[in-house]
Amino acid sequence: MKNIKIMFFDIDGTIFDMDTKTVSDRMKETLRRLQEGGIKICLATGRAPMLIYDIFGVRFDAYVTFNGSYCFNDEGVIFSNPLSVRDVQQIIRNTGEINRPVALATKDRIAANGVDAELLAFFQIGGHGIEKSPDFDQVAQQEVFQIMSGGYLSERAALVKDTENAKVAAWWDRAVDIVPADGGKGRGVAAVLKHFGIDRADAMAFGDGNNDLEMFQAVDNGIAMGNGSEDLKKIAKDVCGRVSEDGIYHYCLEHGLI
Repeated sequence: MKNIKIMFFDIDGTIFDMDTKTVSDRMKETLRRLQEGGIKICLATGRAPMLIYDIFGVRFDAYVTFNGSYCFNDEGVIFSNPLSVRDVQQIIRNTGEINRPVALATKDRIAANGVDAELLAFFQIGGHGIEKSPDFDQVAQQEVFQIMSGGYLSERAALVKDTENAKVAAWWDRAVDIVPADGGKGRGVAAVLKHFGIDRADAMAFGDGNNDLEMFQAVDNGIAMGNGSEDLKKIAKDVCGRVSEDGIYHYCLEHGLI
């Protein structure tokens, strides 16, 4: 593990404690010490760029957002993979048929055609709100990288029915992110590795949800959180402590990474 050159971090449930709505001081120290030690640090999240606030104590070397559909750093765009306008329109029809409002995310903003309990709760997990947007139809014609909707497991197939290149990326049982089928965190992570010229053997990723499965498949060192899903733990190289226990800090300390 002394050859690790880059680390990818999911946000919610990984470095952001969703119960306390905070990033702990030890987690901030970990990020700072990794960077000072020459290891590149990157966020890999389902969140939109505008929903990543300066709460981490560092500036990351790259950002994998929208579950891998839009990746960038301070120098510019690394990878861009929006949904097609056709699929956006089909998903809007699909969700309307099952009475689910949706929120469309461009690289600059989020627009919703309504709000239900699940969609509102989905945004509130990360400390955000969502309201109906008067210009929703106009936003639907722009580059949309991700669509958020309420949706239980039984509804997921209906959400992407008749689409050409769309899939569900879910980390919660009441709502979903919908992204390009040829995308996902794994493709975004691979694009960042290529950008920096770093081999997957020298990359590590920390995550907790099923939308981190593809990220773990893109690196040789996937570390699941103690509070992570059982599916993720099954494919992880190792498991660290829970986010509430500063699991990443202790793991990095014990393995000589900080």
